Amino acid sequence: MIRRRTASSLTVGASALATLLAGSAGAQDIDLGEIVVTPNRAPTALSGAGSTVEVIDEDSIEAQSRPLLTDYLNELPGLYVATQGGVGKETSLSIRGADKKYIKTLFNGIDISDPSATQVQPSFEHLLIGGVSHIEVLKGSQSTLYGADAVAGVIDISTLRNDPVGTTHRVLVEGGSNETGRASYGLSNVTETGRMSLDIAGLYTGGISAALVNGNPLIDPGQSSLEDDFYQNVTASFAGEQQMGDNVTIFGSGLLINSKGAFDDSGLPPTDNEMNEGHSRQMAGRAGISFDLMEGRFRNTVSGQLSEIDRDISSVSIFGPFEGEFNGRRGKLDYQGAFDVNDRLTLQFGADYERRQAHITNNYGTDTRDADWIAGIWGQVIAEPIENLTVTAGLRHDDHSRFGGYTTYRGAVAYLFPSTGTKLRSSIGTGFRAPSLYENNYVSYDPTVPLPDLEPEESFSWDVGMDQSFMGGRGTASLTYFQLDTDNLIDYDFIRDTYIQFEGTTRRRGVEMGLAYEVNDWLSLGGNYTYTTAVEADDERRPRIPRHMIGLLAEARPAEKWTVSASAKIALDTVDFISPSFGTYERVELDDYVLLNAKVAYKPTEDTELYLRVENLLDQDYQTVYGYGSPGISAFAGFKAKFGP
Repeated sequence: MIRRRTASSLTVGASALATLLAGSAGAQDIDLGEIVVTPNRAPTALSGAGSTVEVIDEDSIEAQSRPLLTDYLNELPGLYVATQGGVGKETSLSIRGADKKYIKTLFNGIDISDPSATQVQPSFEHLLIGGVSHIEVLKGSQSTLYGADAVAGVIDISTLRNDPVGTTHRVLVEGGSNETGRASYGLSNVTETGRMSLDIAGLYTGGISAALVNGNPLIDPGQSSLEDDFYQNVTASFAGEQQMGDNVTIFGSGLLINSKGAFDDSGLPPTDNEMNEGHSRQMAGRAGISFDLMEGRFRNTVSGQLSEIDRDISSVSIFGPFEGEFNGRRGKLDYQGAFDVNDRLTLQFGADYERRQAHITNNYGTDTRDADWIAGIWGQVIAEPIENLTVTAGLRHDDHSRFGGYTTYRGAVAYLFPSTGTKLRSSIGTGFRAPSLYENNYVSYDPTVPLPDLEPEESFSWDVGMDQSFMGGRGTASLTYFQLDTDNLIDYDFIRDTYIQFEGTTRRRGVEMGLAYEVNDWLSLGGNYTYTTAVEADDERRPRIPRHMIGLLAEARPAEKWTVSASAKIALDTVDFISPSFGTYERVELDDYVLLNAKVAYKPTEDTELYLRVENLLDQDYQTVYGYGSPGISAFAGFKAKFGP
């Protein structure tokens, strides 16, 4: 089952992890000593957590055996995934009504967002689950530690595992509907002083037609049916850390994603096109060192990372052939430190510098090259003024090469009632998002429209909630109210074909509720509900944000070696927009849907598993983006095994 946790984001050296894990201790009904870790940020006990974080651990990933990272994220409260036509197609993701350009996404500590994209954001459609062992989703503004553009939260993905000492091998093969096949291999090596992981995963699917509405196909008007849009992906990753002495640890990670697929014309609604293809290649690496001074009271981490993304798009339309190339590059240096004044007070501080470049060309004469940089310094205080009360307060100042200086802040508080297993928590924060290189340089089809004249968006967010343990720790419940306001929203103007600044405040607010309960030793149940309202300054609703979302989970072990699990995602009251003609748009309502998935697994041995899983068990005809198809009922059979200590 996917577990729900709360955590505050602190910063210490990686070498502190083993000590904290060894020294953690539970308290009464709730495991307050449990540690939530973001790579090279602070291991944090739940008792001092002021922000909401969702944790998807290795057991949850193994239990469901889904192929994509977004398959798991979509089951979390407050998160919603919308896809333009199935596996590998353009995918949007939102947290509490704020889309992916407001979400900092890290893969083994590497920022995987694309500087050449429309907005600086990751391509979630290309993230396979193969090799991933741990996912954390921090909600709310995390500007102090992660940068001012972490407005809605942080998604952190890790492949390092806590396997027993020795070498462990993992394999998985699966095949099923829509000519789909995937395989993965992972190697994990753990010693007394270090650990590493090496993973490779591949997926191919014949796909479905992304164009649910055929309209007037631009290519081969005489065709009698829609053509399927294939997708293929090979992903390789590496991560490792090694102690070089009592107080020094070196670490590094690397990522390679190579994907290719067909897509249909994005006509709002789209039309079928068998000539369109896209190819994406992403390479990234990160390395650093952590060292402790003053008997571990003064912890330091220095790291650097480089990444490059190349995307090629080839298509044919009524305007003729289009060939576009997009190249995005990032380089980043980062220092973070922490000093324990005493047992109840820790000071944190750091600095970072990031440079982003984008180069965009096409056969219509576009040859745009641009770059910017941002440098930041920050400080944070974590204090426990009285027992069971933890207060966190941080301040950050960023200097942007184009837009000057901005100061943001974040605060969090958590208070625990140990006798009842109750925790009260709240957080508050600000942030800003500078216009992307693409937004700044967008050229309209109308020659009378000038280049965009944009300023950064500014945001303010806060939340308040509680977590409750009951039935001797077998059950947990949570309740959170959240609010996120954004001023000077940057968005695309369909009428003028350019990016503009919308005056006023875009408001997102709502409620999250979660419940998990271990009924007995063979049955576990879970559920969550999210109410979200997201409206622009003119009170028009933001697209692709369901007003009501319900998630349900169940796992049963009816007999030895057998496991049956099921999950459901229910989305109600969602709007999107269409463009009936060039330069116009209007909002439309999407149908409500219930997406039910199930899996039956049999374990011949402790380390092997045969399984059958079914997606969209109710064969729902649904859309998450207007006009784009989604797969019907689909079945997959697989085998996985682990070899090692």
